[in-house]
Amino acid sequence: MVKLNHVTIRVRDWQTSRDWYAATLGLTVEFEVPERRTAALKDDADVTLFVSEGDGDGFGPSCALFFEVDDVEATHRRLAERGVPFVATPQRLFWGYGAELDDPDGYRIGLWDARSMREHGGG
Repeated sequence: MVKLNHVTIRVRDWQTSRDWYAATLGLTVEFEVPERRTAALKDDADVTLFVSEGDGDGFGPSCALFFEVDDVEATHRRLAERGVPFVATPQRLFWGYGAELDDPDGYRIGLWDARSMREHGGG
């Protein structure tokens, strides 16, 4: 069996990123290692996202993260009502049907749900 366990991304400010992922996407802080400027956040599938502060040299987002939600339209509506900016509202995108937003460091976050993906087709 192979199962994704965790992902680490380099961020400018680990506390800002920790707070953004917890407040915006509802991830739960699993633990923190302040001396390493790192926080671990867990999603509903028990996958951990580590946000680890980099030194700033040559910084740039190097991946996109995709989160499955119960209802992409409702999630978009709820976040937009809270003032969260979106790069793309729920629509057909090159990877399928969903919405996109950026985290504080510019990592692209894709949101999708299984029902909408089936109804609107994949990439």
